[in-house]
Amino acid sequence: MKNSVSLFKNGITARSTTLDENSNEVKSTNINVLLNRVKLDQKKESRNKIIFTAATSLGLVIFGVLIF
Repeated sequence: MKNSVSLFKNGITARSTTLDENSNEVKSTNINVLLNRVKLDQKKESRNKIIFTAATSLGLVIFGVLIF
């Protein structure tokens, strides 16, 4: 019983130390990649807004023509 508990504790401490070692590494990212991604996301979002507005307006016009 003691062996299984000690193995379990050793396994937890081994995993936590490897996680701590990995988190201490310096991660660097290229700021230009991030800025380009933001620009692309903004373009995509504005395009989707325009398409949604056009589709809604077209739907209202068609609905109005059919009713009246």
